[in-house]
Amino acid sequence: MIIGTRGSDLAVAQTKTIERLLSEIGVNTTRKIIKTSGDTFTDRPLHEVAGVGAFVRELDDRMLSGEIDISVHSMKDLPTMRPQELSTSAVLKRDSPYDVLLTVDGSRLEELPEEAVIGTTSMRRRAQTLRFRPDLHVQDLRGNINTRIRKLKEGLYDGILLAEAGIQRMGWEMNVQRLDPQFFCPSANQGTIAVVTPAGTEAEEVTSNLDHQQTRIETEIERIVTADVEGGCTAPIGSFAQFINEDEISIRSEVLALDGSEHVLIDEIIPVENYQEHAKVLARALVQMGGKELVQRALCQLSAGTADEVQRQYE
Repeated sequence: MIIGTRGSDLAVAQTKTIERLLSEIGVNTTRKIIKTSGDTFTDRPLHEVAGVGAFVRELDDRMLSGEIDISVHSMKDLPTMRPQELSTSAVLKRDSPYDVLLTVDGSRLEELPEEAVIGTTSMRRRAQTLRFRPDLHVQDLRGNINTRIRKLKEGLYDGILLAEAGIQRMGWEMNVQRLDPQFFCPSANQGTIAVVTPAGTEAEEVTSNLDHQQTRIETEIERIVTADVEGGCTAPIGSFAQFINEDEISIRSEVLALDGSEHVLIDEIIPVENYQEHAKVLARALVQMGGKELVQRALCQLSAGTADEVQRQYE
C-alpha cells in the first residue's frame, strides 16, 4: 500500500510510526512524498494560505484520484468537514497534547525580559501568550520545526512556542518549559496522529487496527465542543478533553480575542455515556457565552488587517 505524506522531517517521522505499526501486523507499504500548499507558502502567515486544511487538501486529492492508499496527518490539521469518500480510519494513542516554550538559555515564560520577542504560527498561542504577558511581542514564525529552531538560535526570537509532541516524535531531548494547560489550553486534537483512507477499502480495514478508542473519543469531543463557533484552524480556539476515569471525561475549551484581552471558557466534567450529546450542550453554551462573536471578530481582523497588533506583526 502507498502512504502519502508531506515531506517535512516531522511529517516523515509521523509516517514512519505508521509504517512500523503496519509492518508489525504484516502490511507492506511504500512512501510517497507530496508537497502541499501549506508547505509552499512559507513567506506568509498560515491564516493567509487560502482555505482550510492547507496541509491536507492535496493529500485528499491524491487519495481520491487513486494515487495513494493511506495518508498520515497531525489530526489538528484535519478540517471538521471531510469528503464522504474518505475515512479517518485510525486515531493513534495521543502523545503529549501540551505547548512548550523553547529558549536558547532555558528561560521560562515568566522570566523573559520585558518586550521579549516570541515566535509562533498559531493565533491561539499568540492570544494566550498576550493574555499571560501583554508586554511581549509575538511575531509570526513559519517553516518546519528545524527551521523554527534555527531562527531561534540565530537570535531572531527570544523564545518560540511549539507542540511538545513534535519534539518527542523527532526524538529530541530539549530543555523546554511545558506550559500549563490552565493558561495555554491546547488546540483540538493536538498531539494526535490520524490515518485517512478511502472508505470501504482494504486500506481502511487494515489501518483500523491501529485505532485507539479512548483518544478517538477525546478528539471527537474536542471537535464537537468547538464546532458551533465555526472558527476553522486559524482562529484562537483551544479545546482539550481527557479521560479522568472509566466513566468521566474533563473538557476545557476557550475562545480568545486576538490580543488576549477577552476570552470565554468552559471547564466541565461530562459522563462517557452519551458523551456526544453532552458535548453538544457545551458547544451551545460556548456560543451563548460569546464564543462565536469573538471568532468572527478575530477572523475579520485577520482578513482586513484592522487590528493594530496584527498590522504591526505582518507588515
